[in-house]
Amino acid sequence: MRKPIIGVMGGSKASADVYELARELGERIAQQGWILLNGGRNAGVMAASAEGAHLAGGAVIGILPDKTARRSSPHLDIAICTGIGEARNVINVLSSDVVIACPGKLGTRSEVDFALHYKKTVIALQFDLGESYDVYKRRLQLLDAESPREAVELTAAVIAELEDLDSK
Repeated sequence: MRKPIIGVMGGSKASADVYELARELGERIAQQGWILLNGGRNAGVMAASAEGAHLAGGAVIGILPDKTARRSSPHLDIAICTGIGEARNVINVLSSDVVIACPGKLGTRSEVDFALHYKKTVIALQFDLGESYDVYKRRLQLLDAESPREAVELTAAVIAELEDLDSK
């Protein structure tokens, strides 16, 4: 089976705490041998998760909203320039086996919504999405994590279920 692709979504503006959270998450994803996919820009959660994965020897794909890679993270292995703006959020989600959502705003919420719509599992890492998402929690399609370690453990369980389904 191919390596799992883990989508890391989150705000383009991040506090120091959220930046460190995303950087550690990227590092832990790389340590699992998974591929990290994000929005590709050199800002916020995108920059932090790419940095963490890259420094831990992992592979990083960035799906950029722009026509060029001029504003991309220097920690990407592959930069995919779409020129379609925020519509690239659908590509981010559909290209990911599991989506981990770090704190963000409307763009991140749109990625969460697309992921849930397309029946992807979403792990909300210290990201309270509110009561309107409770139905997805009851379906176990939306899971909460308090730490990067817990997010990766939950992701590993989801990946194992997906691999089990693929083998049948």
